[in-house]
Amino acid sequence: MKVANPRHGLSGLLASARREVGATVALLVLALGGLAFLSIADEVAEGETRALDLAILLALRRPGAGRDLVGPDWLHLAAIDVTALGSLAVLGLLVLLACAVMACLERWGEAALLLVGAGGGLAISQGLKALFMRERPDLAFRAVEAVNASFPSGHAMLSAVVFLILGALGARFSERRRLKVLALSAAVGLSLLVGISRIYLGVHWASDVLAGWCVGAAWAMACWLAALAWTRWRT
Repeated sequence: MKVANPRHGLSGLLASARREVGATVALLVLALGGLAFLSIADEVAEGETRALDLAILLALRRPGAGRDLVGPDWLHLAAIDVTALGSLAVLGLLVLLACAVMACLERWGEAALLLVGAGGGLAISQGLKALFMRERPDLAFRAVEAVNASFPSGHAMLSAVVFLILGALGARFSERRRLKVLALSAAVGLSLLVGISRIYLGVHWASDVLAGWCVGAAWAMACWLAALAWTRWRT
């Protein structure tokens, strides 16, 4: 009669826990992002963010000059370059290129995840903008042109969706922990930079960007969890 080794049981539990960490974190981000977005949306609808949003815009401009941004000229140009990373054109090209690479590797599930995530994110963004119809900051604050409604920030939301899904895919197929951390850190960092640039350039209120990050991260994690559940169901 064999006696069960408690070390083997503990090792199995630890291995199982490590496998579930990603799903647990994704579920946590989904829940917190959704709740945070609902809270911000409620505050925006009641006009309670107006004073803080305006104060942040004014703090990023020299006194008495709406379009005269604080900081050196190179920072203004850098902000314009960074904000383009969250545009539909750049993100669309990035998604198509990534899907082409995945198709060459016959990673059809990952390509479908990215397409569904990006397409669904765009639909959610446009739907929320049509629902809230919030006005953008006054033209005197805008350093670049912008169209459609302000809430939530489409650049912040879509960059969060696309970069986080790509970061999660990169982390999943990387064997080294350092590469996993780098992939996820780069995804989060790029999303944050795009959102901050929208506030700095005066085309969005801070609450627009914060809401875009929240709903974008929540949608990206929802897509990731759905893909994970589908994969496990098939196997």
